[in-house]
Amino acid sequence: MSISPLGLVELADEEFEVHGPRLNRYSQNFAYYLGHHWGYRREAGEAQITFNYVKAFADYINNFTFGRGVHFKSVKQYEHIIPTLLKRAWEVDNRKEQLLWEMGQQGGVSGDVFVKVAYQPAFEDDLGQTQPGKVRILPLNSAFCFPEWHPHDRDRLIRFKLKYRFWATGEDGTRSVYTYVEVLTDSTIEEYLNDELIDSRPNPLGLIPVVHIANSQVSGSPWGLSDIADIISLNREYNEKATDISDIINYHAAPVTIITGAKASNLEKGPRKVWGGLPKDAQVFNLENGVDIQGPLSYLEMLKRSMHELTGVPETALGQMQPASNTSGVALAIMYRPMMSRYDQKKMQYSVGLQKVNELILKTLFTFEPETRLYDPATEGIMKDDQPVMVDVLDPMAYFTECEWPAPLPVDTLIKLNEIQAKMSMGLESMRGALHDLGEEFPDEKVREIFEEQIADAKQQGALRMLKAQIDSTILQLTGMPPEGAEAPAPQTDADGNPINQPAGPNPVTLPGGVDLGTVSASEIQKMTNEIVTQAYGPRAGLRRDPDTQTD
Repeated sequence: MSISPLGLVELADEEFEVHGPRLNRYSQNFAYYLGHHWGYRREAGEAQITFNYVKAFADYINNFTFGRGVHFKSVKQYEHIIPTLLKRAWEVDNRKEQLLWEMGQQGGVSGDVFVKVAYQPAFEDDLGQTQPGKVRILPLNSAFCFPEWHPHDRDRLIRFKLKYRFWATGEDGTRSVYTYVEVLTDSTIEEYLNDELIDSRPNPLGLIPVVHIANSQVSGSPWGLSDIADIISLNREYNEKATDISDIINYHAAPVTIITGAKASNLEKGPRKVWGGLPKDAQVFNLENGVDIQGPLSYLEMLKRSMHELTGVPETALGQMQPASNTSGVALAIMYRPMMSRYDQKKMQYSVGLQKVNELILKTLFTFEPETRLYDPATEGIMKDDQPVMVDVLDPMAYFTECEWPAPLPVDTLIKLNEIQAKMSMGLESMRGALHDLGEEFPDEKVREIFEEQIADAKQQGALRMLKAQIDSTILQLTGMPPEGAEAPAPQTDADGNPINQPAGPNPVTLPGGVDLGTVSASEIQKMTNEIVTQAYGPRAGLRRDPDTQTD
């Protein structure tokens, strides 16, 4: 038996009995997603209309769920190490946005997602450059996956087979089709090519590095349901009725001419022709369209509205013109309530699966790169006093992560900021919590960045005050006039009230803020004097613009 949506996979009788219905379902769903809605072809010149609403709805739901990405959060004990490792695996070793889209597409169309985590060792490429080791996150084609769960525990995978066909060039230079099979268990990994064992090795992780995610869970079944299962028949009916309406319009645009009581061969065809000499009882007329087209069009509207209701996608979400408005976030949430219900259900399913993927990522890193267990202050987060320097691989909490999903609907930023500001002024929110509510993935690093920026601003302000003090002191030395805003001290007197003779030179002046101009050193005053005199009275070189090099 050969079944697959995108290729041929030979199945044994036992495999077909267990997995045949599932693979048939995958094949039909992917055929409609890719636009293959017709089982036959009409004659050349006859319309065969295809509205691929299946793909439009599936892509919209996928983008609504994964369009803003997913953030991962670890327990506080290891939040200075684990988030950086996950960020490296998802965003450096792989492309996170592309992976999430592919996972959502596979689940939305087939109903099941299989993700394999593997380690790619460091190697030297053809250019002589050393490529570092990577953790590869591989979404698999669900039709190539044949899992075997424990008979009494559907969460425990005891055996996994990956089986698919591919084209390759043989040693004799001919192109041939090969069948590749990989069998994974907790203890061993075996690879076959055309039923011949080519490699067998121990499993270094001690568990099967594959995660299964059901797009929509079905009670009592390990398989999931797709997002498009309920609208395939409606989309087929829509296309058939649209094609019928197209035929009616074509017949009306080029109507059939009916002639009774005369011979068509005696009548000249073409425009601007006049027929005369017809028999008395002869009749010539066009076959008119007696069908009210509004009825079929209303039926099409009903089918499309039903597809929106079954998927939860609003009718205005697929590009219909609508007036611009400043609808609030709460009103949008109410308008998109059916879509939000589907989003919440998918978020629940995929959060559990992504947590298992993160666990495999961390175990793969700790196995193949043991040095990643140590805290690296140069690349990782901020370590607090009560946090360990190294991850304990035996601690199950080290592998626990939480998935944080940004809001899929637009958020009123100004209202959100006012709400956070009110909470902070009442002492109900911290700066770290406020940054977290605003979508900051690493709030501790952001708090440190803000603090360091404030320190840099304070240093710059201090340097500016120092420079102003030197300039004012120089002006005082040159002119004897205190700077604007400065106050000369009151003259000193003795016990009887007689003034005390002041030393020669300008009186000491204190600027606002407590800067005493009299404490500036003589060398600094001389240097500033030269600069000010040069700026004020020194000659200036003429400015010249080179038209060949200056473009502004």
